[in-house]
Amino acid sequence: METSVIHEGYNSKDMLGSLTTPLFQTSTFTFQTAEQGERRFAGEEDGYIYSRLGNPTVTILEERIAALENGERGLAFGSGMAAVSAILLALTKANDHVLCSSGLYGCTFGLLTMMKEKYNINHDFSNMETEEEIRSQIKPETVCIYVETPINPTMKLIDLEMVAQVAKEYEIPVVVDNTFASPYLQNPLELGCDVVLHSATKYIGGHGDVIAGLAVGKKELIDEVATTTLKDIGGIMAPFDAWLLLRGLKTLPVRMDRHCDNAEEIYKRLKTHPNVRSVYYPNDDTHPDYEIMKKQMKRGGGVISFEIIGTKEDAQAFLNNLTFLKIAVSLGDAETLIEHPATMTHAVVPEDSRASMGITDQLIRLSVGLEAWQDIWHDLEQALDKINSDAYSKVLKSR
Repeated sequence: METSVIHEGYNSKDMLGSLTTPLFQTSTFTFQTAEQGERRFAGEEDGYIYSRLGNPTVTILEERIAALENGERGLAFGSGMAAVSAILLALTKANDHVLCSSGLYGCTFGLLTMMKEKYNINHDFSNMETEEEIRSQIKPETVCIYVETPINPTMKLIDLEMVAQVAKEYEIPVVVDNTFASPYLQNPLELGCDVVLHSATKYIGGHGDVIAGLAVGKKELIDEVATTTLKDIGGIMAPFDAWLLLRGLKTLPVRMDRHCDNAEEIYKRLKTHPNVRSVYYPNDDTHPDYEIMKKQMKRGGGVISFEIIGTKEDAQAFLNNLTFLKIAVSLGDAETLIEHPATMTHAVVPEDSRASMGITDQLIRLSVGLEAWQDIWHDLEQALDKINSDAYSKVLKSR
C-alpha cells in the first residue's frame, strides 16, 4: 500500500513527464468530429465528454482508491454524504428496508429519516453481535445492510466477516462506512462486503482543506451508480478536490501510523485520569470488541471517545478550557480536533435514539492529530483537572 498510494493509476509518461498528477480544470471536452461525439454519447467509444460525467484527474483518484480497497471500481463524490446518499438511493426503492448498525453518523441518520418520510424506505438498528441477531432482523423487503465500524462516535466495532456471511445467505449487499479506519487500517471488501464508503474529507485528504467522498465496489454496481445517482443527481467531485486528495493520499500510511501512535499514548493517560469515567478506543485490550479489532484492523486508529464525570455543562466547560486543541467537528486532520457529539455531530439524532446508541451528554470525541503527543496530553490534562475545581467554584458562587 505504501507504494500504491503514490503510484497507482498514474503514469507520468502519459502526461508529458509531469511527476505530479496534472489538474484538468475544465468543465467540458472537445470532440475531433461530430461523429466522435455521437460515438461517445452512445457509449461506443471511450473518452471524456463533460466533467460531471468524468474527468482525468478524478479518474486517477478513482483508480487509486479502488486499488487501495482491492475493489473493481472506485467513484468520487463531492462529499461523504453525497457518496452515502448515492449508494443508498441506488440500492433502494419505495417500501424497501435497510438494516443498520446500532450507531450512525448524524447526517446518515438524517438521510435515512428523510428516506422513510418521503419514500417509505424503512430502517432498523441492530447491534450485529451474533449471526442469529442479524437473521432475526432481516425482512423480506430488506435490500441492504449498512454498517459503520468503528461506529461514530462510540467506537463500537462490528465483525464484518460475520455480517457478510449472513448477508450472502439472503443475497443482500453490505455497505460499509470505512471513514474512521481508512484503507490503511481496514479493507471491508476483503472481508466479503460489497461496497466501501469514505468521507475522504477525513484521513484520505488529511489536511482539512477539502470536502469529498469515495465509494468502491464491484464494477457492475459502481457503473450503475455512476450512470444514475451520481450523473443525474450530480453530487460530483471537482477536479481540484481530486488533485488535493491525490496529494494527501501519498502520505496516508505515514500519517495513519502517527495518528495511531499518538492515540495509543493519549488513551492510556485518559484511562487513569480521575475525572474520566470511561474511555472507548479499539486498541485497548479492555475494549469489548478488542478481538474484532485484532481480526480486521491493522491498528486502533486515531479517534478516541471518552466520558467525563459531570454534566453536559461540565463537558462544555472542559472543551472551553482547552488552549491549543481545536473545538471542531471532522477528524483525520494534522490538527487534533475535539467535539461534543450530543450537541454537534449527532444533534439531529433524537435524544432517546442517542441514548440507545450510547451517546451521552458527557461523551467527548477526540480526533488525535499529528502534534507531539506530550503537548496534546498536556492540554487535555489541564482542562480535565479543572472540571472539579470549576464545579466547586460554581457551588461557592451559589451560596
